[in-house]
Amino acid sequence: MCALLRPPALSRFVSVRFKSAAASQSLATKRGRDLRNPSSPDFLTFEDPQAFKAKSFWELVRALGVFRLCSFPALVNHCGKFVAGETEGEIAESMQKMSSLGLHPMLAVPIEEDLGESTGAVNNVSIDFAFDHGTLYIYSERRYEDNLTAMLACVHMSHSKGWSKNPMMQLKITALVSPELCAKLTSLLKTEQYDLNLLVRAMDGEEVVFPALNASENTHLLLGLQRLNKIGEASVGKVRVLVDAEYTYMNPALSLVTTAMMKKFNQRSAWIWNTYQCYLKESRNLLLEAIQTSVDQSFCLGVKLVRGAYMDKERKLAEKEGRTDPIHESWERTNDSYNGCLGIMLNLISEKPDRYMIIVATHNEESVRRAVTRMEELGLHGDGSSVCFGQLLGMCDHVSLTLAQHGFSVYKSVPYGSVDDTLPYLVRRAQENRTVLQGIRKERDLLRRELRRRLKEKIAGARQEKPQKSV
Repeated sequence: MCALLRPPALSRFVSVRFKSAAASQSLATKRGRDLRNPSSPDFLTFEDPQAFKAKSFWELVRALGVFRLCSFPALVNHCGKFVAGETEGEIAESMQKMSSLGLHPMLAVPIEEDLGESTGAVNNVSIDFAFDHGTLYIYSERRYEDNLTAMLACVHMSHSKGWSKNPMMQLKITALVSPELCAKLTSLLKTEQYDLNLLVRAMDGEEVVFPALNASENTHLLLGLQRLNKIGEASVGKVRVLVDAEYTYMNPALSLVTTAMMKKFNQRSAWIWNTYQCYLKESRNLLLEAIQTSVDQSFCLGVKLVRGAYMDKERKLAEKEGRTDPIHESWERTNDSYNGCLGIMLNLISEKPDRYMIIVATHNEESVRRAVTRMEELGLHGDGSSVCFGQLLGMCDHVSLTLAQHGFSVYKSVPYGSVDDTLPYLVRRAQENRTVLQGIRKERDLLRRELRRRLKEKIAGARQEKPQKSV
């Protein structure tokens, strides 16, 4: 049995913090600019309604209608503006339209599971049973194999259609490994951590025995790691796979598995990425820890930086269990956390653009302004080679389109599939983002202004074309 890795001490990351801070202060001094109040280009006000100039008249009307519905909390769960389509033809049509707007798709298979959702009945398949503290868990491998097939199809579609020169897709590990097992691994990691080499060997098909797991759990983890290995093998050199963070009661296990994938597949470039949720109090330390691990294990690091979307559930669960709330106390502290982590990554990218990459995944205009201003100061290109931006399909288009029109690489998270597949996914996204959906007044106003401008043009044009009466 390989030795277990111990958590790296925070002192190992002090040099990274001071290095980033020193670089920031040095650049600020050299350029004579105050980074706390960056002077941004005019377009970063995101006030120009012509950001929507490439959208058709009826697309503007539709967007206004959907946003109007989304302003009512009771109707948020029923918004259907956020899916690419079901058939390959429908998806292709949506992607071509997106490309015409200068945006890139980041396909997302709408498959995920939470605790209690992985025990659905499956007919005529081999099922493993496991007991843990009196609870029966059922591991249906056929279900996860079907999910793997869907994920591999997503890899193929992302790469083969030519929709983006640098294709990306999203992956939820709980579509391939039971959330119950991820939660148990997270509990185990409080006292012992698995050697990354052990997980890599398991991905390669070696019959590894993991500590503190029973036979069924061990078998399921081995099969899950082999499924993830197939994703990595199919995507490396073709599609960048962004692994989503989920709930804190399973995130450490998800990060462990993702880090093992990085160790195996990110030797020359960042093909497997991890997500860091900046609404968590521990987010900065988690990012610094990941940076240090990438140095120690000699792999490239890809970061999807988000604020986070599970705040309500995380807080209620912490209160129920009598533990400290893992979420920052205020929106301002979450913003500080996000902007701080963003600064760390941009500084690293400026030093080693071939080793670090980031997608600034946010609907927050101020964070976008900070990112663009800091990129300008560091001389970083906006073509997506190391830094790109991301928003959800159908949301924050005034930011996405403005960035794209000024040459920045922008991705839209694009779920696709049948109504049965996408509806649960969309309902969950709507519940997570309902505060954002209810705060879209600016985008709605810009849409109205663009619509009024076009109507005035049509009326003026019609008047000019009207034949003059003879006297």
